[in-house]
Amino acid sequence: MKPDAWTAGDYRAEHFLWSVEDRVATVTLNRPERKNPLTFESYAELRDLFRRLSYADDVRAVIITGAGGNFCSGGDVHDIIAPLTKMTMPELMRFTRMTGDTVKAMRACPQPIVAAVEGVCAGAGAILAMASDIRFASANAKTAFLFTRVGLAGCDMGACAILPRIVGHGRASELLYTGRSMSADEGAAWGFFNRIVASPLDEARAFAHDLAHGPAFAHSMTKNQLNMEWNMSVEQALEAEAQAQAICMQTKDFERAYVAFAGKQKPVFEGD
Repeated sequence: MKPDAWTAGDYRAEHFLWSVEDRVATVTLNRPERKNPLTFESYAELRDLFRRLSYADDVRAVIITGAGGNFCSGGDVHDIIAPLTKMTMPELMRFTRMTGDTVKAMRACPQPIVAAVEGVCAGAGAILAMASDIRFASANAKTAFLFTRVGLAGCDMGACAILPRIVGHGRASELLYTGRSMSADEGAAWGFFNRIVASPLDEARAFAHDLAHGPAFAHSMTKNQLNMEWNMSVEQALEAEAQAQAICMQTKDFERAYVAFAGKQKPVFEGD
């Protein structure tokens, strides 16, 4: 057994659905009667699960989606919002840091995350989509960073840092100040969604399958550099990428690719 290795396929989720098939893991938020809201417990479980994925040898890509035609309606009004109004400042800080840690865990896990978004994608649900690496949407997807509509700042769970990098500062400002819904067409035109498709989950599965059977170590290195280079100068980024690429050149997948191309064959990657 490899040091700290963990078999994610053996995991049994308590607060959402979880499955692993052919190197692709799927998180399905599963409270369709309320459009899949998050609770204190589901936040914490998502955070812990994404942290553990760093040690999962059997997962090379992750899909996150929602059941019943909606992605996620955000924090549960009864299970989260009401209790928050009665908490002390230290308790509130523990909560907001926990939600931020969920995003940190999603960005830090080495596997690319593909969001399949249908219907309502609001509040913390919009953040989960935002924190993913790739986003596919149905035509009826409505994405709203609606924090100001409940008297909170738009700067929730990294929104002011990440969203402008995806859609631009002006567009992010509009969405975060107003809390209005962004249509699927807007989301695609602005770069938030990669594509609008008839079945986001089917598209996500096909895309994640291709990732999972590609050079997994190289994918994880790409994700890591995309995160790290936000805070680097061009000179620092060039040096970081030089080191990252030199590391990838020592992988077996790089050698496999060379042998396959030399033999006019398609490379079969193993992720090492």
